[in-house]
Amino acid sequence: MATYLEFEQKIKNIQEDIISAQVRHDEHAVEILQKSLNKEVAKTFKNLSPYQKLQLARHQDRPYALDYINLIMRDKYEIHGDRHFRDDAAIICYLGYIGGQKTMVIGEQKGRGTKNKLKRNFGMPHPEGYRKALRAAKMAEKFNIPLLMLIDTPGAYPGLGAEERNQSEAIARNLLELAELDTQTVSVVIGEGGSGGALAIGVADRLAMMRYSVFSVISPEGCSAILWNDPAKAEDATNAMKITSEDLKELGLIDDVIDEPLIGAHRDKESSAKALADYFLGELEVLKAMSKEERMDARYKKLTGIGAYQE
Repeated sequence: MATYLEFEQKIKNIQEDIISAQVRHDEHAVEILQKSLNKEVAKTFKNLSPYQKLQLARHQDRPYALDYINLIMRDKYEIHGDRHFRDDAAIICYLGYIGGQKTMVIGEQKGRGTKNKLKRNFGMPHPEGYRKALRAAKMAEKFNIPLLMLIDTPGAYPGLGAEERNQSEAIARNLLELAELDTQTVSVVIGEGGSGGALAIGVADRLAMMRYSVFSVISPEGCSAILWNDPAKAEDATNAMKITSEDLKELGLIDDVIDEPLIGAHRDKESSAKALADYFLGELEVLKAMSKEERMDARYKKLTGIGAYQE
């Protein structure tokens, strides 16, 4: 069954009324209720607070990387392992086709259900996950295959084993290598982009965010715990941190906002997947029209311009 957030309750009630009317074959009632639903969706989702957008980014029904891969890729083949330690299921790598374009896709996968969440480590990669991602990226570079990266993690795993296997080095290595990667790269935040765990697959020619995604250096709960010693002030922290796609686009930290359906990707996965694929293929055409020197120079200027300001 679909899960509804507190601010979606009126939408839930109307949708339940529509189902009841459909069961009664009352087409006139369905038509009237559908108009009411459209009005309520517009009213609710055009006035969302940053905290409500955070809730949507974390929604349990929101499509994860594997959902998008299954919807937009064909003839796909999964790549496993980092060739050093093991295969980290929190990072998934697929080679296949998006439209007619051969593509390498790297994504962070959270998992659904207790068993799968544990398998995916709740979407928090270990160092071997980032090294697997780099291996796939270098393979794409070798064969001149465009790269699409899907960010969705609360952060890199901070456990003892991850630190022993040098988590910080794995992330730093990805930042360096992806900045210099000689192929077209697009990175998209599809849900939650947390700290270095997101940055490790976030260096690209184009960095975009889905409409209801977030991107931050720390979770709002962590921020409120540090600043006010009170994790309950997460909503205040969310408002202050400017972590929504609109905020980051305005600040110049991302290139684009992808218009997932107004009602949210968790209610319309197919349309969200189409929007993602269309954005990737559209930006890829722009990048392909550039020479290697133009593309690398533009990437360099974009990365070095982050945080620049004038008094």
